[in-house]
Amino acid sequence: MDEALRQLAQLVTEKISKTVKKETKKNFYKCGKTVGVGAFGSPTTYIDKVAEDVAIDILEHADVKVNLFSEEAGFVDFDGTYVFVLDPVDGTRNAYRGIPFYSVSLAVGTSRMTDIEYGIVKNIPTGDVFTAEKGKGAFLNKHPIRVCEVPSSDMISSISLGKNHTTQTGRLSKKGNVRSLGSASLEMCMVAIGALDYYFVGREIIRVIDIAASTLIVREAGGIVKNLTGDELDMEFSLSDRTSVVAACSEELIKQILSGA
Repeated sequence: MDEALRQLAQLVTEKISKTVKKETKKNFYKCGKTVGVGAFGSPTTYIDKVAEDVAIDILEHADVKVNLFSEEAGFVDFDGTYVFVLDPVDGTRNAYRGIPFYSVSLAVGTSRMTDIEYGIVKNIPTGDVFTAEKGKGAFLNKHPIRVCEVPSSDMISSISLGKNHTTQTGRLSKKGNVRSLGSASLEMCMVAIGALDYYFVGREIIRVIDIAASTLIVREAGGIVKNLTGDELDMEFSLSDRTSVVAACSEELIKQILSGA
């Protein structure tokens, strides 16, 4: 991928991270205030809008022309060939509640997840940066990462629970140690480094902006990402599409999860 595109993606990610950190300290009690409705139909909070505005401002003035597909604005045409698929704050509720687990997630592609060439996810509270480039591996703070070679005998998973609970999530939640952390991109990155054995969302609620970057990161780290029907996960850059997600360290574990074994 073109170095200028990679640097622009890193700049957008870094600027958003700095802005969000500043706002959560300076204007914490404003962060969760609803200020509108985003392109996906969900409420836009103050912190979402502030973060996305950073990206729009950078791309409007960048020498490199690249389009934006983001949570609040939807598709913004800057006359580019490539698209930045951006979730400016993945884990918004965590951010405005003061739970230190939320990220900025950005992927670079043209029209769908399978053509994504570069992904970056930054854990805003910790500063940890996960990156991947297609065919070149995945990294945490520039160090190579891999999924665990085999699932732990005492497995740790992250499963979407609460209002997104299903019969299958209920069954899985009784096995091993379960977390539900509230930031899809970071939870998938936890699979990529072997901190989690798998990540599971049993309802079709996940949008492409949530997981575009982290799907590439998991796959480049040697992991598997599928949907609930067992198909390799792929999505167009669309406002309407939603998907279930199963991300795991191995094909065998995916089969066990989906079969109920």
